[in-house]
Amino acid sequence: MYEPGLIQGEVFVDDRGSVSFVNGFDLSQVKRFYAVANHRMNFVRAWHGHKKESKYVFAAAGSALVAAVRIDNWEKPSRELPVQRFVLSATKPSILYIPAGYANGFMNLSEDARLIFFSTSTLEESKSDDFRFDARYWDPWQVIER
Repeated sequence: MYEPGLIQGEVFVDDRGSVSFVNGFDLSQVKRFYAVANHRMNFVRAWHGHKKESKYVFAAAGSALVAAVRIDNWEKPSRELPVQRFVLSATKPSILYIPAGYANGFMNLSEDARLIFFSTSTLEESKSDDFRFDARYWDPWQVIER
């Protein structure tokens, strides 16, 4: 997969409770994981990119708006690049794949939002492949009323 995309999961419910799963997620490339929670509602944590590292994102609790943008120039990317938006929710299990070459960020949509990031790089590999941009460099964070 060369574009960001969702790996869909499911929830099984019976009289004992529920089981959430994303059986289509192949963990063989994952080298580490970490969990992130913001300190307040609608807080934006962005933009973080990698040339070589890919990430997978899972909402373990709550919901969040996650965005990804393919970087055209790592020193000074265009502000006009298209940004892809995804809503992740613990009530509808899925994992968002963010390939290498993209920057990503997220904004929590619920107080209890907790995202788990799975990385294809070790921490040392990631440190030498780390690019950061201002949280509003691209600004897809407005929730659109429907």
